[in-house]
Amino acid sequence: MSSGLGLFFIILIAISGMIVLISKFKWHPFIVLILSALFVGLMTRMGVNDLIAIITGGFGSILGNIGIVIIAGTIIGTILEKTGAALTMANFILKLVGKDKAALTMSITGYITSIPVFCDSGFVILSPINRALAEKSKVSLAVMATALSSGLYATHCLVPPTPGPIIMADTLHANLGLVIMVGLLVSIPVMLAGYWYAIKVGSKFDVPANPDTTVEELLQKYGKLPGVFRSFAPIVLPIILIALKSIADFPSEPFGGGLFKNFFDFIGHPVIALMIGIYLALTLVPKGESGNKFKWISDGIQDSASILAITGAGGSLGAVLQALPLADTLSSSLLQYNIGLLLPFLLAMILKTAMGASTVAMIITSAMMAPLMASMGMTGEIAKVLVVLAIGAGSMTVSHANDSYFWVVSQFSDLDTATAYKCQTGVTLVQGLVSLAVISILAFFLI
Repeated sequence: MSSGLGLFFIILIAISGMIVLISKFKWHPFIVLILSALFVGLMTRMGVNDLIAIITGGFGSILGNIGIVIIAGTIIGTILEKTGAALTMANFILKLVGKDKAALTMSITGYITSIPVFCDSGFVILSPINRALAEKSKVSLAVMATALSSGLYATHCLVPPTPGPIIMADTLHANLGLVIMVGLLVSIPVMLAGYWYAIKVGSKFDVPANPDTTVEELLQKYGKLPGVFRSFAPIVLPIILIALKSIADFPSEPFGGGLFKNFFDFIGHPVIALMIGIYLALTLVPKGESGNKFKWISDGIQDSASILAITGAGGSLGAVLQALPLADTLSSSLLQYNIGLLLPFLLAMILKTAMGASTVAMIITSAMMAPLMASMGMTGEIAKVLVVLAIGAGSMTVSHANDSYFWVVSQFSDLDTATAYKCQTGVTLVQGLVSLAVISILAFFLI
């Protein structure tokens, strides 16, 4: 198997090839991602049988984690749009914040939602509101998607109880409460940087919201739109249930370790929570349209098919890259330099960019950093917290074609691949660098 600079050169060729084939020659991302996985595996001299097993295993693994969530979220979104509930939510939000603050509203909503909810799931759940707000406020869906995506990403990478940060805190023996507090502080300017980028860059791309029906058609058909509370319930209740599961899983066991915890672990699992969301969405269907329930659910499943295929193919490429000795290659180069917090940031950034998975980059980098903490002088409580956050910042940088989140954002927001690179990849680069800058300033005064 290849190693050293040759390994990174092969990955660079694969990433460049993906960009050219998808953007210039308009090849479908599913085909390109699978071919890229085969190319990297063969060029690094993986065994043929092992390579096929890794590709199929990676495809199944990512869909096993978020496949049902994507399907359920798409069904909920379809029903909310068909019944006018998404429009009710958009009207309510815009009355509170004003049409000119729609993008900021989604940034803040994503910021809060992703503290307990995985960013992929959060984007799927919030997509109906995002699309409805884009239509109602006459803002490009590219702006709204970038704002929501970056808001979710800010806390996903920096604030427990999201899995990556909580695992890092445990590996580096950092105080969890302190990681949460400082992570929330750092993630605020990161979220605002994402919002700024969404306004400045996303507005250059005219991506229509493309709702299935207009307000006038819905009012003519149903007479009135669903109420605010019932419209929000299919989205808000799953978020609350998932948040309660995260709280139940805290090391301090606030709900105990018995039946009560097991109940929240079950009902708060994203799959169960979103199935409850589907049920609540179905209660919005008017009696005169009850015969369309099956068709609308089928429409949601069909709409999710392309998203599932591309997300699964991204998982295949990610699995191939994760099977390579990237960490060992890095340990023989970057680890020899004493560059403070820049070291964990660069390690995580390289692993994230090469492999695609933020959580995997966090886990690997924190494990690599653990034995080095004493020699780096990072033994104080604040120092350990800042190392955790530096790794989180690196794991943001950057989201592109080998990251399932990249495809969730682009496919749920009608962004072509070239636009997604400029919006999603660009905003995650800015957020990673802003995170590093804020953490470095804190280190200057606190370490």
